[in-house]
This record gives sequence, C-alpha cells and structure tokens, in this order.
Amino acid sequence: MVDSTRTSVLADARAIAAADPAGQGTIATLLSYPGLHAVAAHRIAHLLWSARWVKPTAQVIATASAKATGITIHPGTVIGHRLFIDHGSEVVIGETSVIGDDVTIYQGASFVGDGSPGRRHALVENGVLIGSGAKVIGPVTIGAGAKIGAGAVVTGDVAAGTTVIGIEA
Repeated sequence: MVDSTRTSVLADARAIAAADPAGQGTIATLLSYPGLHAVAAHRIAHLLWSARWVKPTAQVIATASAKATGITIHPGTVIGHRLFIDHGSEVVIGETSVIGDDVTIYQGASFVGDGSPGRRHALVENGVLIGSGAKVIGPVTIGAGAKIGAGAVVTGDVAAGTTVIGIEA
C-alpha cells in the first residue's frame, strides 16, 4: 500500500510538471508545489482513514497538511490519479467527494455538502477542470471533461464535456 502511494505521488508530480507551463520538472514539483504536498499527505491519511481504527491519526495528518498548505482535503475523500491542484490556497474538498483521474482544481475552489444523507459532496469524473473560486455544492455529478468556470456556483449535475459559468451554473 505505501509503495502504491509513493508511485501515485510520483505520477501526480510527473503529470503536474508536464501540465504546468511554469513547471520546472518533476523534482522541482516534488519539492515546491503545495497542491502536490496536500495530495501526498491525503493519500497517506486516506489509507489510514480506510483502515478505520486509525481515523484519529488520519485526521491529524489532514489537519497538519491543511495548516501547512492552505488546502483542506478530508481523509475520507476518494482521489484518482494525477490530480493537479494549482495555486491551491483555500481549496476545500469534503469527506464524501470522489475526484476522478486527470482533474485540475484551481485556488479557492470548494466541494461542500448540503446536508444530504449519504453522499453529501460531488462526484467529479475524469478530466474535469474546476476554475478559481468555484463552489460545488451537494451531491452533484460533474461529467467527464467538463469545465467549471471561475467563480461558478454549481448546485446541479453538469453533463460531460460541457462548460458552465456563473451563479447557479
């Protein structure tokens, strides 16, 4: 498990280095990207959270990571491969969120619950881009390849491949 976590973090770093025009390569990404650091800490916290009997330790790791990076990811969140949190300050990802592969999230984006029973947070499919300051509220599904514009407020499902903008996107 720890080996697969290390492999996932390295794959995340390589994807970020390839995707970011300001990137300086995989090593620089590993050393200097708070979004990658937050995801790496999350991968460890999620392993512990999944083991159930070590949930308090998972929460401590998640809290320390949030304080260090400005990015809050609940340890219960399920995250796919190659997540890129760019300029990640103030990103919040709630407990029942599920984030697919090759997703990009910009600063200030939030995935918050609406008090629904069961799944309270978003299901984000592969290849989605979430713009700066976007708010995704409740158990919505964001289809593969969709783009959520900066500042958008999403309260309903978003079809695959579409772009949504504005309040009540």
